[in-house]
Amino acid sequence: QVQLMESGGGLVQPGGSLRLSCAASGSIFSIGTMDWYRQAPGKQRELVAAITSGGSTHYADSVKDRFTISRDDAKNTVYLRTDSLKPEDTAIYCCHIEYFRSRGAAIRGIWGQGTQVTVSS
Repeated sequence: QVQLMESGGGLVQPGGSLRLSCAASGSIFSIGTMDWYRQAPGKQRELVAAITSGGSTHYADSVKDRFTISRDDAKNTVYLRTDSLKPEDTAIYCCHIEYFRSRGAAIRGIWGQGTQVTVSS
């Protein structure tokens, strides 16, 4: 069974920074794309950033030049560095990964439970 463990959320003042982590554990042969999503109260979930197995990245326009996604494949972990945080960044941040349980197996996806990020003075 594969599990995701997120950490790093919290309360931060506008302009501050946080580093979110999401570590995968369990029966994993390899990991494909790793993503961070967020959902604010009353809003739809949105893709914040994604990183492929080859290291290509994608960012939502609202976070470009402020957030940085990275991954450590040796640790099966994806990170999201969030800088210059704004009140509108307040949301629950969830990671999502695509993975293979064995060579030739079908791709699977799994979600983390989420970590709260609150930006307020």
